[in-house]
Amino acid sequence: MIREMQESDIAAINAGFAAMGWPQRPRVLAQYWAEQQAGSRRVFIAEIDGQVAGYLTLLPKALHGPWAGQLPELADFNVFAAFRQHGVGTALMAAAEQAAGLPVTLGVGLHPGYGPAQRLYVRRGYVPDGSGVWLDGKRPVAEDTVAPVADLVLYMKKVQ
Repeated sequence: MIREMQESDIAAINAGFAAMGWPQRPRVLAQYWAEQQAGSRRVFIAEIDGQVAGYLTLLPKALHGPWAGQLPELADFNVFAAFRQHGVGTALMAAAEQAAGLPVTLGVGLHPGYGPAQRLYVRRGYVPDGSGVWLDGKRPVAEDTVAPVADLVLYMKKVQ
């Protein structure tokens, strides 16, 4: 089931992060809850048998990157390890895309840890937007030395 975030999901999402050995994010999640209440962000929750399986947020207008202030953006997408490869990510994306309409954008990290997300985005029709790699909200020039790789982002767009 895909639904909008409830305040109690903050603890459930943090438990999902802890189960994977990842840092918990109570402040960020509380901010997402407040932004959803204010109408500046939507948070989609995937639930399976009463457990939070993952989430995805939708910004009405991108905050960073080439489409900042112009197009909707999918942001902060996580499916917890125990629920991967069961269609959870696809269901979350479908719900968020339907709510956003097209075109819709997203940014994906270039680190190998983002490989499954990169493949999912391509399968769902996202293509690089042609703006190149981004670092800290800016496009580095060809002569720049950039590190760490974990901070590099490629923006993609789905138009149909």
